[in-house]
Amino acid sequence: MASEIRDINLAESGERKIEWVRRNCDLLRTLEKEFSETKPFAGKRICLSVHLEAKTAYLCLVLKAGGADMYVTGSNPLSTQDDVAAALVKAGLEVHAWYDATGEEYESHIRNTLKAGPNIIIDDGGDLVNMVHNEMPELIPAIIGGCEETTTGIIRLEAMNKAGALKFPMVRVNNAACKHFFDNRYGTGQSVWDGINRTTNLIVAGKIVVVAGYGWCGKGTAMRAKGLGARVIVTEIDPIKAIEAVMDGFDVMPMNEAAKVGDFFVTVTGCEKVIDGEDFVVMKDGAIMCNAGHFDTEVDMAGLRKMAVETAQMRNNIMGYKLPNGRWVYALGEGRLVNLACGDGHPAEIMDMSFAIQALSAKYLVEHGFELTEKLIDVPLEVDRDVAERKLKFLGKEIDVLTPEQEKYLNSYNLD
Repeated sequence: MASEIRDINLAESGERKIEWVRRNCDLLRTLEKEFSETKPFAGKRICLSVHLEAKTAYLCLVLKAGGADMYVTGSNPLSTQDDVAAALVKAGLEVHAWYDATGEEYESHIRNTLKAGPNIIIDDGGDLVNMVHNEMPELIPAIIGGCEETTTGIIRLEAMNKAGALKFPMVRVNNAACKHFFDNRYGTGQSVWDGINRTTNLIVAGKIVVVAGYGWCGKGTAMRAKGLGARVIVTEIDPIKAIEAVMDGFDVMPMNEAAKVGDFFVTVTGCEKVIDGEDFVVMKDGAIMCNAGHFDTEVDMAGLRKMAVETAQMRNNIMGYKLPNGRWVYALGEGRLVNLACGDGHPAEIMDMSFAIQALSAKYLVEHGFELTEKLIDVPLEVDRDVAERKLKFLGKEIDVLTPEQEKYLNSYNLD
């Protein structure tokens, strides 16, 4: 099938972006060289749905170097960069994606990508896997397995697995230590504020920032807000995480109380209606809301649009909503992922680790997929450690190694 992109003439700009990523991704550059020689994906079709920007594009090129036939789409209508999509088509990949796709176009792009008949799926949020199971089950026999990038996607997979509906193995890439410790915490922490600051051009210092959810993404977002000089409030449903937030120096309260005092709101929960109508009506005039979770449901945008008596485009990616009480509140990036709808996503060096995990997990599936009996599996420890050891080497750092005597001590129950 022919690619579906906005404009192939944008390719040169996309190529420059990808080359910058290549220069700053030591792990992927090493894997590209290794895969070029070993061709672990020879004869395999990989369908990938990840936010289609330069770092994702470089992952696609690394997999292609390993012999894969690549079929690529985005995982969010506002995160695709059209020049990057064009660069991939110019490089010989099949791409179905463009920026600001309608809901119908987005689903069509997912469907047309899957028509290639994948052997491996690389997903971000579960849209490929969901469509295969619900609309295209005839593709399942050829699928060795897949890899899931995000917390939201894993939540969907776990629900499918619990119901007995998941038909092929999926690797929980998000759960790898080299993914969530760094990507979710440091990547999200930085890229969320990159997107907010680029879009609003407002100061953070002295403001009150409300972070909904204190998982790894929430931890990173709150930490960076504190570093920018904000006072931070965390909202949570998990008492353990709430205590952790308190001991990390943050205030904790229910959203409806935090809504009364917050200046910036960032949702990072994976749930829906985390900020809803009851919260909108008590917000300050000028409160700014954004979402860093996968779907555009954490801030109840449909409810906000229905409630508003007037709307106005304030700046690019900032929509204002006048409430019946006369106050204005603002939403960034239509309530979609603020770090990608309003920015370039995570830093290259962070995604270098996450996408190295993706590439090596896909390789593991090719080598072992048909032997697996469980439908949801964790990234093998040896893959996690391999990525960490390679990254340390590129950082110019060394660590200690246990002596034989120390190993004997740690493995002995007799400590005399």
